[in-house]
Amino acid sequence: MHSGSASMGRTPGGVAGRRQVVIFGAVAAALLLAGPRVRADLPDTVARIKPSVVVVGTFRATDSPRFRMRGTGFVVADGNHAVTNAHVLPEATENMAGMTVVVQVRRPDGDLSMRQATVLQVDRVHDLALVRFEGAAAPAMQVGDSTAVREGQAVAFMGFPIGGALGFSTVTHRALVSSITPAAMPTPTARQLNAATIRSVRAGAFDIFQLDGTAYPGNSGGPLFDPDSGVVLGVVNMVFIKGSRESALSQPSGISYAIPSRFVAELIEDGLRK
Repeated sequence: MHSGSASMGRTPGGVAGRRQVVIFGAVAAALLLAGPRVRADLPDTVARIKPSVVVVGTFRATDSPRFRMRGTGFVVADGNHAVTNAHVLPEATENMAGMTVVVQVRRPDGDLSMRQATVLQVDRVHDLALVRFEGAAAPAMQVGDSTAVREGQAVAFMGFPIGGALGFSTVTHRALVSSITPAAMPTPTARQLNAATIRSVRAGAFDIFQLDGTAYPGNSGGPLFDPDSGVVLGVVNMVFIKGSRESALSQPSGISYAIPSRFVAELIEDGLRK
């Protein structure tokens, strides 16, 4: 009986079973080891792209305060260009006497450096704008292909929520693309209409990303990006917030939106031709 029992322990089935246990154990160990690395991807990405996210505002020596923040932007192209929302920039109806558009870029020492900016290209239909700023180049973000984005995909966005109330420190939010849905921006005013705008309006609605992360005034123009790679997938847009600025702060809806990055790529291409 003892001999037979030993023989059974050496059967091919028994050896295969032990091998399976070893293999499954190795796979489980590998997954456990991989877990923390995957969760660390977003912090690494945040640290890498923070210098690329800028404050967008206006400066006028006679104002108090002289600098007024209007939104967020991010550096693209050669490092001296930035993308933001068109509605972040001053309206044509505003008193522009002595006012300049500026961006505040974070220097390697962590302090912000104010740079005068020139508006190169405005896409009113998709609420996007491209500006060029003076001074040393900043790290540029890569603009990705938003046509590959899927509903349920994990994303993140970065900006300066609630203006300077929290200080000009970048804030990052995780989110999911909860829906990809058709939307149309508010109809441009008569002053904003031109041949290109009219053609775009006639083309109808375009797809926009609905997010389950809460953005606030000040996040407008900030990058929506892939948490692992940092590639830009869209631009956060707060035009779709309903109600007043105050109600948005006290009772956020929990729903935010982003303009897909394919329109950003077109904006940059058109703007750099000038």
